[in-house]
Amino acid sequence: MPPISDHPLRYAMANELHARPFPSVAAPSRAAYLAIKPASNAAGRDRGADRAHLIDLLDRFGAQHPQPDATHYFGTIGKHVLKWESHTEFVTYTIFGEGVADRPFDAATFAVFPVDWLEAAPGTRVTSALIWVEVADGDDGINEKVRDWFVPESLAISRVLADDLVVAGDFRIDSTGHMRFAVFARPQTGNRRIGRVVQRLCEIETYKAMSMIGLSRARDLGPQMAGIDKTLSRLLGDMCGPIAEPDVVLQALLEVSAELENVLAQTSFRFGATGAYETIVNQRVAVLREERFAGRQIFGEFMMRRFDPAMRTVKSMERRLQSMSDRAMRAGNLLRTRVDVERSAQNQMLLTSMDRRADLQLRLQRTVEGLSVVAISYYAVNLVLYMTGPLEKTLDMSKTVMAAVVTPVVLVCVWLMVQRLHKKMH
Repeated sequence: MPPISDHPLRYAMANELHARPFPSVAAPSRAAYLAIKPASNAAGRDRGADRAHLIDLLDRFGAQHPQPDATHYFGTIGKHVLKWESHTEFVTYTIFGEGVADRPFDAATFAVFPVDWLEAAPGTRVTSALIWVEVADGDDGINEKVRDWFVPESLAISRVLADDLVVAGDFRIDSTGHMRFAVFARPQTGNRRIGRVVQRLCEIETYKAMSMIGLSRARDLGPQMAGIDKTLSRLLGDMCGPIAEPDVVLQALLEVSAELENVLAQTSFRFGATGAYETIVNQRVAVLREERFAGRQIFGEFMMRRFDPAMRTVKSMERRLQSMSDRAMRAGNLLRTRVDVERSAQNQMLLTSMDRRADLQLRLQRTVEGLSVVAISYYAVNLVLYMTGPLEKTLDMSKTVMAAVVTPVVLVCVWLMVQRLHKKMH
């Protein structure tokens, strides 16, 4: 080992790439598949309950327990092999058994899951499937079998992996409540290759079912979105003309925006997960490397005709929701700008009025100042006359003549004093 320390997650992340190996499935054989998901808040579910449910099943067969906090398990239970995986929103159980039943897709194959154990499941069934694997040396008899086992109008069948196998399914729930998939393996096909194809079929079905939950959510939003759209259109129409009460309209727009943001928050995870699941479905179909069988519909065509339109509906609702949220936000900003402009005009008018009043007050103040000069001068002249009273006889001047001489001088002095005070204040 080189003298360097490893990152704490180096081995864990490297091992994660190899944590979910494909099963090894021999032909002929059969498999029962089950995916369980809580009805609500699946991403935040109690994963300890999932583990306890798995251990309950293992204890019934005396099988070894998984490692603590394990997200996958592969082991033997009785005469069967169990593959368990824990995903973000669901857990899956796949049980493989050697040989095929006397009757194709016999529901008794699913009986390996005890009834009381199923009733105690910490969630609801997303999907379940019965998988039939047999050896087919050539194409003889395959057409007749799939015609009897599946609904012809929904049947998808194709050669996969360079014609090493032929897979078929109709994605319909049969009378026993399960999906059906048939795998016809050539004699030279290895067990691991068969296991990979079986795993891909289970994944296609599971992620398709999980994606369709998003379609249901999008359809449920339809009436609510129509109501919000109608309200938003009415408010935008009202904004085209004079608005008597802009504050009321702005409050209504804010309520619409809040409702849209709430819907976005509630649906963002579901719509995001739907997009991720859709990508996985298309990838799993692509890696099968399908070739047409007897001119029939392949899995890719089935998804294009039945699955893709549903996913486009979800994407359309997601875009509509985001578009309406943006419209409400732009309308709110526009109305706020309009209200601000109107308030600015009102403030300008108020400032103009205040300027006029200030000018009037200034003129009145100057008038008062002029009168104050006269009033101060009047009292000052009287004081001067009192002070110069003894000089009347000395100067031989009457009081009236002295007042006439003193008054101009006092007026000038008072006026100069007032001007000096003005200069100091300004």
